[in-house]
Amino acid sequence: MARITAEPGGQVFDCEDGDTILRAALRAGLGMSYSCNTGSCGNCRFELLEGEVAHLRADAPAWIERDLKRNRWLGCQAQPQGDCRIKFREDEAAVSRDRPMRRQGRLVGAEPITRDITEFAFEVEGPDGFRPGQYALLYAPGADGGRPYSMSNLPAGEGVWRFMVKRVPGGAVTGHLFDSAKPGDGLALDGPYGTAWLREDNPRDLVLMAGGSGLSPMVSIARAAAEGGMLDTRRLRFFYGCRAEADLIDPSLLAFLPEGSLIQALSEPGPGWAGKAGFLHEVVAESLGAELASCEVYFAGPAAMSAAIQQMAHAAGLPPGQLHFDEFY
Repeated sequence: MARITAEPGGQVFDCEDGDTILRAALRAGLGMSYSCNTGSCGNCRFELLEGEVAHLRADAPAWIERDLKRNRWLGCQAQPQGDCRIKFREDEAAVSRDRPMRRQGRLVGAEPITRDITEFAFEVEGPDGFRPGQYALLYAPGADGGRPYSMSNLPAGEGVWRFMVKRVPGGAVTGHLFDSAKPGDGLALDGPYGTAWLREDNPRDLVLMAGGSGLSPMVSIARAAAEGGMLDTRRLRFFYGCRAEADLIDPSLLAFLPEGSLIQALSEPGPGWAGKAGFLHEVVAESLGAELASCEVYFAGPAAMSAAIQQMAHAAGLPPGQLHFDEFY
């Protein structure tokens, strides 16, 4: 176990063997900025003042040569080789209401959602609390590190987390889930994580946008808004984008929402398609126009979709504080 001192505040926390500095800080209740937890976004950079660390991923996309020259490391990848003193700016928004913890899960169910998305249910050890929109890291045999997947259900004291997972060709974790895992099999999980959780007290109308397995956190947020009575005083619109009709979701998945809340769009529609057509950001911009700037917006999906939505939101005049997403792809 290593002892970490965080400057400029001087807080001290322990980092267990095999853990990373970011996750240890979050477990201790410190607000170290982050998003993806996998080395891709770079939000968790810190300066190493004393001590030694090693990266889990030497090829982490967000870690560049300039960082190394400045003795800056990624908190989600940095494992201390002994006691360390580090420096980072605290972010209260990064403190999770439910402290993340490493735990074991047991597969208890799998239900197909689309032709390549399945909802996997895991019975988890310990507290099952999380905020709608948050995610966990799943570790599969043979996979190099954990992969982030968002919960699709709500914490209900049942000790079950559900994840809508899209099959990825060659994916180490998705390959295990779709091809090898059987009911009763165990899997290591770590969570909850994520800052794109539902802001229940916000009075603005809600716009949810999902592409692919980004469906999972948006379904969780929609469920929470409906069950929490939020839709008595505000409107929710759920936009789902996919390529072809075979990728569409069954509307019954969101039957708890008011009629007309779900808008599905195809980027490559067939000749008989009568619904919305185009990329998701285009459909949202066309459907909402200037109204988008007065909404609270949540989205999840592939990297290209994420970049396009951010550009569209900026062009529409949406204040950055009203746009919520986690940067993992």
